[in-house]
Amino acid sequence: MKSWTRLAGAFAVLAFAGAAHAQNYPAHDVKMIVPFPAGGPSDTVARIVAEGMSRHLGQQVVVENVGGAGGTLGATRASEAQPDGYTHHGGEHGHSSLRRRPSIRTSNTTRRRILSRSA
Repeated sequence: MKSWTRLAGAFAVLAFAGAAHAQNYPAHDVKMIVPFPAGGPSDTVARIVAEGMSRHLGQQVVVENVGGAGGTLGATRASEAQPDGYTHHGGEHGHSSLRRRPSIRTSNTTRRRILSRSA
C-alpha cells in the first residue's frame, strides 16, 4: 500500500509542478491519456489519481483510454497534444508499480557484495 501511495503522490506532484505558477489554471477540463484499454491496472490507477486531481483542481479530470501498439498510440497522442498543461500522459501503472517490493534476482555472491558495501 505504501508503494501505491508513493506512486500516486509522485504523479500528483509531477502533474501539478507546471501549474504552480499559473494564475487561472485550470480554466477547463483536464485530460489524462492512458495508453491502455479500460479496465486494466493502468486505467484503475489513473482513475483513482484523476479523482484526487479533480478534487484538488476544482475541475473535471477526464481519463481517455487509447489502447494499442503496447501503449505507443496513447503516448503518441499525448506527445502531439498542445503543450498547454491540459493533457497529461497517464503512463504505465501496471502490476509492477503496485507491488510491495520489486524482486531482484541476484546470486548469493552479488548479494554479499552489495551488503558488504552498505555496511
